[in-house]
Amino acid sequence: MDLLEIRGRLDQIDTQIEKLFEERMRLCSEVAEYQIATGKAVYDAEREKQKIESVQAMAEGEFNKQAVAELFLQMMTLSRRYQYQTIAGRVGGPDLGFHKVEKLETAGKRVVFQGLEGAYGHAAALQFFGKDADIHHVRRFEDMMVEIQEGKADFAVLPIENSSAGAVTDNYDLLLKYDNVIVAETFLPVHHYLLGTPDAELSDVKRVFAHPQALMQSSDFLNQHDWQQLSMENNAVAAQKVRDEKDPSQAAVAGEVAGEIYRLKKLAGPINNCPDNTTRFLILAKDRVYQAGAEKISLCFELPHRSGTLYSMLGNFIFNDVNMRMIESRPIPEESWQYRFFVDIEGNLEDAGVQNALYGIMREAKNVKILGNY
Repeated sequence: MDLLEIRGRLDQIDTQIEKLFEERMRLCSEVAEYQIATGKAVYDAEREKQKIESVQAMAEGEFNKQAVAELFLQMMTLSRRYQYQTIAGRVGGPDLGFHKVEKLETAGKRVVFQGLEGAYGHAAALQFFGKDADIHHVRRFEDMMVEIQEGKADFAVLPIENSSAGAVTDNYDLLLKYDNVIVAETFLPVHHYLLGTPDAELSDVKRVFAHPQALMQSSDFLNQHDWQQLSMENNAVAAQKVRDEKDPSQAAVAGEVAGEIYRLKKLAGPINNCPDNTTRFLILAKDRVYQAGAEKISLCFELPHRSGTLYSMLGNFIFNDVNMRMIESRPIPEESWQYRFFVDIEGNLEDAGVQNALYGIMREAKNVKILGNY
């Protein structure tokens, strides 16, 4: 056969495949009706495993065996998505335990951040809640979560990722450990300054104190000088130390708010390696609410360490036209080589596509938790 004849034959085969695929999906619809009537689960891992093995046995050659396994895995994933849509449309989406509010009430509320006054968490709280807000601080990030749970604070400001340094991984674990929910977010431009005592000059500096990330994010400037670089718990603590010890040879890397609070002099800055350095802060609360205009959802789930499981799970978003914004994995401490995934998607909990996607995930993944819609 010449090329045109080969292509013609391929077109005939593709037409047959398409018609058979539609017939398969019609049968899947009947399966969904049966599942609605009986309450039987859509996902049957053992049945799918047997199906893959049976079609592989029919194929000739290693390449075709692997290819047909991938093809049928994709088809079965599509079939499940279709069945989930059918079931959700008939019986409704899952009850996620959230309720909608028109506006987030922040007036007169108590806000907590980690660190000291002048820390970037403090600046983020001021940026989101305003200078008249009732803002206080605690020593550890986990202390913030406890204060929300115990009703000592209404909102907490939690850093979750930085555009230069990446995710604050331990804080992802706190989102899972406590039942606080994300109700908003704020993005704080991070501008590091070299701050000294009021009488200091740049030539006086011999030692610089800051959080390790701030030292790393300002390394291009700092490494131009023969200064001792010393790590501190956070930048505000470093600024407080410089103020209290009144030593012109000591300086801190910290933000403008810290400089104002501790009355330190700007010796240089901004000194960031990256001028667009930004930290994303989550606003957490105890009540499971979301605003009417919320357009991002954060969730987490766990998957077994098995080929194709993550692909299958993300298919819930693909086939419901839900855009994924971020994915971050964390090991499960109690289970070797098992992982949980933190995912941000676009949408609102009222969206049909979002509900269908969550319906599928909640039936196939383990320990699914909706962290917030904001």
